[in-house]
Amino acid sequence: MDNFNITTEDIMNFVTTFGPKLLAAVATLVIGLWIVKFIVKGATKVLNRSSVDEALVSFLRSLISMLLKVMVYISALGMLGIEMTSFIAVLGAAGLAVGLALQGSLSNFAGGVLILFFKPFKVGDFIERGSESGTVEKIDILHTHLQTSNNQLIIIPNGQLANSPVINYSAKETRRAVFPIGISYNSDVKKAREVILQVLNEDERILQDPAPVVVLTNLGDSSLDLSARAWTKTENFWGFFWDNLEKIKEELDKEGIEMPFPQRDIHVFQEKE
Repeated sequence: MDNFNITTEDIMNFVTTFGPKLLAAVATLVIGLWIVKFIVKGATKVLNRSSVDEALVSFLRSLISMLLKVMVYISALGMLGIEMTSFIAVLGAAGLAVGLALQGSLSNFAGGVLILFFKPFKVGDFIERGSESGTVEKIDILHTHLQTSNNQLIIIPNGQLANSPVINYSAKETRRAVFPIGISYNSDVKKAREVILQVLNEDERILQDPAPVVVLTNLGDSSLDLSARAWTKTENFWGFFWDNLEKIKEELDKEGIEMPFPQRDIHVFQEKE
């Protein structure tokens, strides 16, 4: 009976001492998780309004939720009187070790976040980086997938794309097509200009603002180098360029305006005996 009384007394002391801490920890856990849910929901709405890519929204939602929940759990454990300093130190050291081991992947991850958030390019854009170019097929957190004009797949780490110059040919609604054309020195430059402008203006895909121009850019070794410049919508660029380059050649031939090939005049001197 005495043992039973001691046990009961110990239990009462334990409840009296530990009970308030347990209640506080449970309250912290319940209220904290509710607040986390509210914050994550609000952050998701803000990200969706800012037109952030869905892949990035999903990732950031999970990341925010995980970090906030870890903070809630640590706070709840602290309410129970558990010493968290050593635990946090060990967690930080483990995080540092993992970070060093995955340095390249973390660089690509950071690049992916930047690309998905700031959108220097998007799926469907035609981009060029160094010697690599193609249409963006998919943007992952770590890599970007490009489909080349030869239907090849190029997978580029996002860290490289985020830290090097990238040309986005699809970013603007219009592009300027430049036609390099050489005519012989015997040809009439003004006549050639009239013919080229007539060809370009007959194409419905051409834009008149800015107006097309044909300028003499160089007095070459074998030709007068002209540059015809006209604007068109980006989606029409290649068809506009290829069609008119061929038509310009045909019309110049009809008008007798020669497009010469490189040539040299050789003068032979014979010494008198």
